[in-house]
Amino acid sequence: MNKDRVGVALIGCGRAGLIHGQNFAFNVPGAYLACVVDPVEENAKKASILLSARYYTDIHKALEQNDVHAVVVANPTIYHKETVIAAALAGKHVLCEKPMAMTCEECEEMEKAAKDHKVKLQIGFMRRFDENHIKAKRIVENGEIGEVVMVRSNTRGPSKPRDWMYDLSKSNGPLAEVNSHDIDTLRYFTNSEFKTVYASGGNFRSPDALNDYPDFYDNVILCANFVNGMQGMIDGAQGVCYGYDARVEILGTHGCIFIGNVKNNGLLVVGPDKVARHEFASSWTNMFSDAYLNEDIAFIQCILDDTEPLVTAYDGKMAVKVVNAGNISIRENRMITL
Repeated sequence: MNKDRVGVALIGCGRAGLIHGQNFAFNVPGAYLACVVDPVEENAKKASILLSARYYTDIHKALEQNDVHAVVVANPTIYHKETVIAAALAGKHVLCEKPMAMTCEECEEMEKAAKDHKVKLQIGFMRRFDENHIKAKRIVENGEIGEVVMVRSNTRGPSKPRDWMYDLSKSNGPLAEVNSHDIDTLRYFTNSEFKTVYASGGNFRSPDALNDYPDFYDNVILCANFVNGMQGMIDGAQGVCYGYDARVEILGTHGCIFIGNVKNNGLLVVGPDKVARHEFASSWTNMFSDAYLNEDIAFIQCILDDTEPLVTAYDGKMAVKVVNAGNISIRENRMITL
């Protein structure tokens, strides 16, 4: 590897993958997009044309290439463990999208493979690279709202769940696919680990899943206590239709921080009925575009500088631990102590 240029392979050409692909192809200093990989050749071809990079349908073929020094793992969660371990065995650094894996045991195997083969393993909690989250963290650390009492975070998406998400054995449900970011947000702002969780889920918008996947939920709420005594709340939803809604509240002993702009732009319209209207955010791809770019830049920088990633495998594993505990809580209707 040229010490100033890192060749990246994109593994998985879905929505999140293409965001990373465009960053590495055009916008990340010190990096270039060497190739894209997707088992569906049509997807791989489209991404190849869009990003001006060659394509493969076989992950292992891509890992054999000398101009590939790092990979972005953006395929479905169920394949993360085998993909990350294969990359580590090939000596490639890894940026793995959330959720890190299906179980804590898988996370530990991935972490061990990265350490044993001396490659970086960064987990894709891009909200930590969002300017507003960084500012809020600084405000908390400066004591401007007093001691943190409670952190509440929600993520609600407009789109219908994809069919494979109905099977919790393959997706771990919306707590993983939608709310992994919220779980990490609570850890980030409490600076503590989850102690107990109690979660409740229901299927309100996904009738196609009712017969074959009775345990699927498209709406979830989770309440938590932390080791340091702070409290937390999460709510998540899929298929809400009204727009993409991601917001955070950090309540302190004498103040509160609110994060999240759900407006798609700065346009506000007021009609003769005296009702104000603005266009709601339609996609997370727009809301967090800068955060994705900053995340990708930080990944390359930790490779070039040989430093620890800002978001580690431990962070990924702790989120998976809460997801699994939350799913048990939903299934058994009880509080879970971690």
